[in-house]
Amino acid sequence: MIDWQHFEKARAELGPGFIRILSYFREDGTKSVRQIEMAMHEQNTAALVIPAHTIKGEARQFGAEPLAAIAELIEVTARLCVETHRFPDELVPEVVQLRTLFDQTIRQFDRATNPLQSRAPQGGFGRRSANQDFGRI
Repeated sequence: MIDWQHFEKARAELGPGFIRILSYFREDGTKSVRQIEMAMHEQNTAALVIPAHTIKGEARQFGAEPLAAIAELIEVTARLCVETHRFPDELVPEVVQLRTLFDQTIRQFDRATNPLQSRAPQGGFGRRSANQDFGRI
């Protein structure tokens, strides 16, 4: 789902600003996915183009090619439909998939950049007592 070599290259090139720019991807992507879903619901073909273009470019910057590819399909199809004056009903499955891919991509980015999320849970605090009923009547 993520080209980690591309991701690490972007991290190295962006240096200290990487986390900030990645947070912009989260914010812009969340907004763009919502705009695409609303445009589909309202059958507003032109409103699909810019948010799909935004996700496409930002996803490619971080190596999230499957997300970029589906956003590009939405963008290109919407542009064609604007020219032919029709609504792209055929994009409904891709728009649904876009939300899923975006959420999965964000989770993977979080695991890669947040050391607290990358650690395996160790259970609770300390060890669990073998006698859990002690003191109960």
